[in-house]
Amino acid sequence: MMKRRSFLLKSTVLSAASIVMLHNNGFANSIANTFMELVEDDFKNPVTHYRPFVRWWWNGNKIEKAELARELSLLKDAGIGGVEINPISFPSNTDDMGIPSVEWLSDEWIDLLKFTLEEAKKLGLTCDLLAGTGFPYGADFLQGEERAQVVVVAVKKLEGPIKIEFSLFDLFKEADPATLSPYSGRTMEMLELNIVPDPLISMEQVKNITDQVTNGVVKVDLPAGKFAIYGLVKIDGFMRVIQGAPGGVGPVLNHYNEKAVKKYLNKITDTIQNRIGPLAPYIRSFFLDSLEMEGANWTSDMMAEFKKRRGYDLYPYLPFILFRTGRMGNTVDLNYAVKMSPELEKMLNRMRFDFELTKAELFRERFSITFSQWCAQNKIKSRTQAYGRGHFPLEGSFGMDIPEGETWLKYGIGEEITEADFTKYPWHLGRGNTMINKYVSSAAHLKDKKLISSEELTNTDMVFAETLAIFKIAGDQSTISGITHPIFHGFNYSPKKAAFPGWITYGGYFNEQNTIWPHFKKYTDYRARQSALLQQATFFADIAIMAPIGDMWGDFGAQMEPFPSRVTPPYQMLVWESIHQNGNACDYVSEQVIASAEFKDGLMIYGSRKYHTLFLIEVKSIEPQTAKKLYDFVKAGGRIFCIEAYPEKSLGWLNHHKRDQEVSEWIDKLKSYPKQFILLPKPAADFKTWYQRIQTQYGVKPYVTFAKPNSMLTQIRYQAKDTEILLFTNANAHYSIMLDATFLPEITADKQAWIWDAATGDKFKIDLKNGNFKTKLYPADSKLIVFNKEDSGQMWHPIPEVPPKAIKLNSIWKVTFRHMDKTVKTKEMRELHDLKELREFTHFAGIVSYTSTLHLSNPSSFRYIDLGKVFGIAELIINGKDMGTTWYGRNAFTVNNAFIKGANTIEIKVTTVMLNYMKSLTENAIAQYWSNNSKRKEQPLQSMGMVGPVNLF
Repeated sequence: MMKRRSFLLKSTVLSAASIVMLHNNGFANSIANTFMELVEDDFKNPVTHYRPFVRWWWNGNKIEKAELARELSLLKDAGIGGVEINPISFPSNTDDMGIPSVEWLSDEWIDLLKFTLEEAKKLGLTCDLLAGTGFPYGADFLQGEERAQVVVVAVKKLEGPIKIEFSLFDLFKEADPATLSPYSGRTMEMLELNIVPDPLISMEQVKNITDQVTNGVVKVDLPAGKFAIYGLVKIDGFMRVIQGAPGGVGPVLNHYNEKAVKKYLNKITDTIQNRIGPLAPYIRSFFLDSLEMEGANWTSDMMAEFKKRRGYDLYPYLPFILFRTGRMGNTVDLNYAVKMSPELEKMLNRMRFDFELTKAELFRERFSITFSQWCAQNKIKSRTQAYGRGHFPLEGSFGMDIPEGETWLKYGIGEEITEADFTKYPWHLGRGNTMINKYVSSAAHLKDKKLISSEELTNTDMVFAETLAIFKIAGDQSTISGITHPIFHGFNYSPKKAAFPGWITYGGYFNEQNTIWPHFKKYTDYRARQSALLQQATFFADIAIMAPIGDMWGDFGAQMEPFPSRVTPPYQMLVWESIHQNGNACDYVSEQVIASAEFKDGLMIYGSRKYHTLFLIEVKSIEPQTAKKLYDFVKAGGRIFCIEAYPEKSLGWLNHHKRDQEVSEWIDKLKSYPKQFILLPKPAADFKTWYQRIQTQYGVKPYVTFAKPNSMLTQIRYQAKDTEILLFTNANAHYSIMLDATFLPEITADKQAWIWDAATGDKFKIDLKNGNFKTKLYPADSKLIVFNKEDSGQMWHPIPEVPPKAIKLNSIWKVTFRHMDKTVKTKEMRELHDLKELREFTHFAGIVSYTSTLHLSNPSSFRYIDLGKVFGIAELIINGKDMGTTWYGRNAFTVNNAFIKGANTIEIKVTTVMLNYMKSLTENAIAQYWSNNSKRKEQPLQSMGMVGPVNLF
């Protein structure tokens, strides 16, 4: 710590003469060495702000001082560096022990908040604060136009001749989008009623019958043929805050109403700070959670703003650009509308894009900018999940201090998965990524931000089945996508005396009663060390990719970006993954980024980012100015790969013929550079091999080459002062992968290669032959390779593979079962078994201790033990001496001189998951809800214990 403080102090008082000295190589090298010493210090012993944070749910705001203080200390001891205070509703079917709720923003709540902030500061913990309760933002004090609004369409198909009457109630019921959290005070208004022929060839065929409504009923007399009644319905205050806490349970905020946004935000800070003073000394950031606005798309001046921005009146076409939507605003029926002529459909697609663009602009101007300015005015950072339906997936994060993505746990993570299955909803199995993480991190890189957080380990499917190894696979996938700081989802405020298993709002059973809790700090240490290193370096990428966001908006409307119901095209994620799986690296860009870029010496330059290659993923529609910029890039020596299609037309409706022609002319000019503007067919399968062929055919030079690329093996590269950092990960939960990687000389030249072990904080030298590094990555394994100028240190000696002459321990094991319910059983085992297959232990949860006696005549000849397959966290004790713990990867240990001549006692303690036990608690409603509830998805029994074989060598 003294070295760090001394360096920081000195670095702030460098004189002009000292700056000149930087040109002296010796001085520059000493600064670089000091920098690396500081980074190594942070890596070995990460300071608090690098440590993982937790989302801290204040369940029902049933909070008390003593429990708040207890939980803060508990989190500190578990290696947590900060809390996000998140008031939320009280979980259903849970005993609240008669503890009253404290209303959000009441004097009592504010006083408890102040107490919490002061206690956290004493412990050195950072605090973030959700600017509201639940999600998205909303509260009881919002009125009228301040409440979220949505315009939806109701379609009733008919076949004439027929005389029929409809009540508006029937049409309102048809239009109802069945939101997840409807607000009881919502009102519906019929904006327009039309009779539409099926198919619809031209808008002149639409007949408006709005004025024919009498006493809430409309009578329709149709001739022969197919028709539909179209109702355009506006719903005011249509949704309630999802899981809001008392005081914040009301209607959702109208995010398109700037005056309402300011009222909402200022109400929070004025109420709190008028009572306890400025929050800035205590709060790092205000947090914006999921923008799950269920398709909100309206405000009173929406059509006026549309006309001003897009140059025409959308209102007559509005019913025909809307889809049938359901929960989360997802499109639920693409065939809901009448059939339309191809020309009319093309026109409406262009108008739909214009509507989505207008919504995104208004959201950015009226909400996002207002929110970030409010944070700045209060001298507090903005931390934001700035994505969702109808918002710019990339630019939404630009103005936020701490952009945030999210990574979920679901069954399927860590499993082999076909590309076909990978491109299906929910888009995050196998490797464990969400659609949005690469967008969020790319946005941060484009704006030179190094602190990029993620709502991490979000878990509603694998509750009580979580393992540290699964945590690691998910966390490594966050890191691979560019995340540098996890916010665990989450920690439930739950009094110590609460009935087992405690208060649980969501899954993610981060609780001291969890069997794995005593080992949880091993994982928090691991993530803290990664964060400490990567937040002080710069993510490397020299390839840009652009998805057809404009085409998607026109064809399907904007999607819910973390888990979109539709992706255009479905294989989009496989492109960026295949780039990284073959030793290159990339960022997403957008038309707005390209429009602001400069082009020089074959590079697209945006701020400090430089890209020599751009992939357009089935981009068919672009703005004319973007097409010109693409030409400027190619003319400057850059290269563009168009996957499946060249851009061929413009976006939007107004003057589109003229703008289409402009796009066509620029694309024709680009085609005159056939070696730099290249059309590529997408592969039928195997994207990683497809990209490898592109590298070979077009000379796309990787900075690291894999002898055998694997879809579960990938890498990222960071750079710091005279330092190269590469992380390699195996996302497979079951199988090992051989890492055979050769680095470019630009990485290895004049540098020593090191393994930095984020699990232990140790570092080891490795010798590379011709830049090649080869090792086995075991399940959930990773290797962090650092190249720097340092040259002295301990060599890396990995545990060798089990040799043929190893001694297999086939002894009788005395097994002690210490159940988490405090019962103890013992059993002798001549053969090791998966405990879930043994009837008397199928529903065990706790610590299984395997003890055996081994007689050795030459103990010094044995250096290693390999436990084989272990389902759980394994601790090895030899002759009473702790030899370490394995929680991922290979269950192997170096025993050094632990063995003695004669009798040796070997004990292996295996900590199991809780799920099987929770499934057996049939009278416990909470246990059953998360483990056996058929309305969710019944969880399968989990394997447990040591299966072996155990080898000594």
